[in-house]
Amino acid sequence: MNSIHVIVVGGGAAGFFAAINCAQLNPDCTVTLLEKSTKLLSKVRISGGGRCNVTHACFDNTLLVQNYPRGEKELRNAFSRFSVADTIKWFEQRGIKLKTEEDGRIFPVTNTSETIVNCLLHEAEKSGIQLKLNVEIAEIIQNTDSTFTIKANGGGSFSCDRLILATGGNTKDTAYDWIRKLGHTIITPIPSLFTFNIPNNSITQLMGISVPDAKVRIAGTKLEREGPLLITHWGFSGPAILKASAWGARQLNDLKYNFTVLISWMPKYNEEKIRIEFASQREENPSKLIINSCPFELPKRLWEHFISKAAITEATRWADLTKKSANILSNTLVNDDYKVAGKTTFKEEFVTCGGVSLKEIDFTTMQSKLVPNLYFAGEVMDVDGITGGFNFQHAWSSGWIAAKNAIL
Repeated sequence: MNSIHVIVVGGGAAGFFAAINCAQLNPDCTVTLLEKSTKLLSKVRISGGGRCNVTHACFDNTLLVQNYPRGEKELRNAFSRFSVADTIKWFEQRGIKLKTEEDGRIFPVTNTSETIVNCLLHEAEKSGIQLKLNVEIAEIIQNTDSTFTIKANGGGSFSCDRLILATGGNTKDTAYDWIRKLGHTIITPIPSLFTFNIPNNSITQLMGISVPDAKVRIAGTKLEREGPLLITHWGFSGPAILKASAWGARQLNDLKYNFTVLISWMPKYNEEKIRIEFASQREENPSKLIINSCPFELPKRLWEHFISKAAITEATRWADLTKKSANILSNTLVNDDYKVAGKTTFKEEFVTCGGVSLKEIDFTTMQSKLVPNLYFAGEVMDVDGITGGFNFQHAWSSGWIAAKNAIL
């Protein structure tokens, strides 16, 4: 292989993975990694509650790509080149033992993200990668011979034969200006993966209560997602909400995060089935207090909340349940509505929808279709996944593919 100089911009998961694989796939290659801050792999450190959710145990790429609101079609190509199985093998070959939890998330057996951070730092050092911190890009110039000159804010410049951009997502549109100057289209960045704020609503007093399966719909849209739902002190969270926020990122941004969320607390029931259950309770348990005898698998305090919302008193027996109250209660169970006013970032796992347009990237190589010798890796592209290790898998796959092709 030729002796070439590759510069990787971005000291996160995708950047490190790309840099390490450049050096290890071509030992004659000189690799420099530029990071604008003093912190390396900061998102890796905090992900998964500090445990680092390395990837997800979904080995069927057709199913795997369904966890990406943006990039599903393109990632079929990428994952066929570097898969979940390849990720597991890569880390295990470097002495990192991984475990799969019941929900499919994969973590290091040590339960600490430092295991992954230290592995990447060690591999980078072992491979002779030059780390340059506090280098903020001011401009990138492609020279007539298709090499690059990188100018940094505050002075200083770097030259390379191949360039891999792995700068991650950023909510500031101006953060992509120097990529625009290279000729690339930037899809306006906005937040993805956020929870719903429900201010001044009594349901927030039930914070900590969750249901294993709820259907979430956004009024006035076709947006609908199902899964576990968690009540928090500010509103709603959990997989059902996070999925809705991810797939509806642009619609909800257009609504300025003010909308009505409709919740079916028991998706397997419709109002007719519920009314039949109520009739059964009137017949079989007429003297029982409704508040003390929930016929469904719902948390007790949540059932009490629904009873109160339907204006049914604590002293009401099943025999005394009026048709009007029964209708209100059944509608609440299958079509509960709440006014959402604002959002909250999901833990520290900030994810951005937007970035470099996917139409301008060849996912076979991760090379720009517009600028020769320019490659992309990670969330700088308009690709994002839901929580569960999917964003890291994209980082590993795109980083590896970019490295493999940049060193040729």
